[in-house]
Amino acid sequence: MFLEAKTKKNAINICKWLVCGWVQNLRHFALKIILGNVQAGFQVMSQLRLEKRHLISTRSGLLTKLIGDNPNEDGLACVVHLNDIPGGVKAFELIAKFCYGVKLEITSHNVISLRCAAEYLQMTDDYGAENLITQTEIFLNEVFTTWSDTMNALESCEEVLSDAEELHLISRCINSLAMKACSGPNAYDTRAMSAVNNNNITKNPIFWNGISTSAKPQTFGENWWYKDVSFLGLHLYKRVILAMMSEGMKAETIAGSLVGYVTKYIPLMNRQSSFNDASHSKPVSTPSEADQRVLLEEIVGLLPNRKGIVGTKFLIRLLRTAMVLHVSPSCRENLEKRVGAQLDSAVVDDLLIPNQGFNSVDTLYDIDCFQRILDYFMSMDSCSAVCSPCIVEEGLEDGAQSLTTMTSVANLVDAYLADVAADVNLKFPKFQSLAVAVPDYARPHSDGIYRAVDIYLKAHLWLTDCEREQICRLMNIQKLSLEASTHAAQNERLPLRVIVQILFFEQVRLRTSIAGWFFVSENVEDHANDREMVGSACMGEMRERVVELERECENMKLEIRKLVKKKRSWSFFCKRRRHRRL
Repeated sequence: MFLEAKTKKNAINICKWLVCGWVQNLRHFALKIILGNVQAGFQVMSQLRLEKRHLISTRSGLLTKLIGDNPNEDGLACVVHLNDIPGGVKAFELIAKFCYGVKLEITSHNVISLRCAAEYLQMTDDYGAENLITQTEIFLNEVFTTWSDTMNALESCEEVLSDAEELHLISRCINSLAMKACSGPNAYDTRAMSAVNNNNITKNPIFWNGISTSAKPQTFGENWWYKDVSFLGLHLYKRVILAMMSEGMKAETIAGSLVGYVTKYIPLMNRQSSFNDASHSKPVSTPSEADQRVLLEEIVGLLPNRKGIVGTKFLIRLLRTAMVLHVSPSCRENLEKRVGAQLDSAVVDDLLIPNQGFNSVDTLYDIDCFQRILDYFMSMDSCSAVCSPCIVEEGLEDGAQSLTTMTSVANLVDAYLADVAADVNLKFPKFQSLAVAVPDYARPHSDGIYRAVDIYLKAHLWLTDCEREQICRLMNIQKLSLEASTHAAQNERLPLRVIVQILFFEQVRLRTSIAGWFFVSENVEDHANDREMVGSACMGEMRERVVELERECENMKLEIRKLVKKKRSWSFFCKRRRHRRL
């Protein structure tokens, strides 16, 4: 009787001894079951091992086979090697407790490793009623009823990834999470919801001046699951997102989770996580540059293909980070097309992407990248039904919207050109290619492109007159405003031919305005006194403007004559000098 009592008391010690056999030889993961006589002081312990060996082997088909293949013929030790048992020492310690009848606590954190280890040891019902495989399967069904337990189980799959994959445990967890995320927090995890409500609603609310000070019940939006899945590894997170897509999750909700995930693990994205980290204390380690590159490429591939699903500002920031991390060309092209599809909502400051080249002749900003983005936008617009503003009729909202979008992009291009024009390394072909990419009808005014041309001429003083005239052809002189025309008429950097054209069109505009005013005044018979007062004021302003323009024209003619005389005198001087030499 004493032996039996001591045997039950030392059951846990036997488990620890079994684990110690592993610890002494971790490289081989060897389980040593010692059989035979030892010293008198350890007679009970050795006898107990001999008796308890039967309990372990009868629960495990693998151990039964291994022990049977290695009989202890010399009466010494029987050595059983368990090289690849899932879960390692911790899992085997729990299994040993289960075999020896010690109470085993199965949780959502260890059920996956126990299930894999039980499969490895072949602990089926053929080797005992309600064996470990059956019990873990029953518990797994309970785990899948709540969101939090299912998340714990999925996270624990990282420890036994290959075994859990082979047993389809990962797919079961992911499918359960996807179904719960699409159904909402109210459909599952009732224990967590009740705990939240109990914490938020006090039994005896306190009133101050008739106002209740108790906390309001917490409400859950569609992003309630963002925080939990953000702690998963990339390979598991990707599968969860794909499962949610197949379950019909909204594209906006999916995109929100992707944005939060990529900003969390890539420092270059200027991480501003919107998650409340109160309930999670897990530190977020920064991945290596290679891991960040892979992560960014995977996230870009998961983004829904819908315009406006992700903000343009974030897409440009993602593109900048992709350039720094040197992602694949296909990933970069994907991002450029996404930015181009919603270029009308972009901001100039975001599009000023620094050039990654280290050559001294490279431009300060990546002009080629913006050119590709602009070309993709123009290719999309050319595929639309509206190709010219003259086709836009009343009631065609799509046509008006297309023209508005094109005008926004034209203003964006002009502002971009004005910012990059001061770069001395910017060649004229690139400047010209960006300027002509937008059709003339998209620019209701030419003030923006004139400002960019003026800055470019100021930064490139070595250009010839022919090149200056070629640059000035990029702007439509007839669309310059009064302020821009006045500035251009006095701009010494513009060729004289261009200045004369500006003054000519300004005179034509004024004469047209005067003719139109006279036409209106002849058809108006009422309010004669008011008409005379308004007419005299308008006429006075127009006369002053006409006189000013005529004066500027005369000055320009004098300047041209002086230049012609200087040119003739210089040519005459050169001829006389050449004649003297002869």
